[in-house]
Amino acid sequence: MPITIETFDDTARVRIDGELTIYTVAELAGALLPQIGAAPRLELDLSQVTEMDGAGLQLLAVIRREAGISGTGLSVTGQSQVVMQALQLCRTEAS
Repeated sequence: MPITIETFDDTARVRIDGELTIYTVAELAGALLPQIGAAPRLELDLSQVTEMDGAGLQLLAVIRREAGISGTGLSVTGQSQVVMQALQLCRTEAS
């Protein structure tokens, strides 16, 4: 699960390539959470995420919460089809 982190001016840009699942979230959290507050803005590119489960959704929620606490501006610059489907599923009401 490659992750790319680049900092330009006041923005840390993070791209995740591969799975955002229970098998990768611990490693991802270790790489992503220190980026919150390291720069005024954090851009998260999820366009290359190939699989996402509940653990991945939880990590995104934690990132969002921590960014809010630290005053870091957070934006998602890309979403793969897998990410869009997972987010859409969370917005669906149960019958």
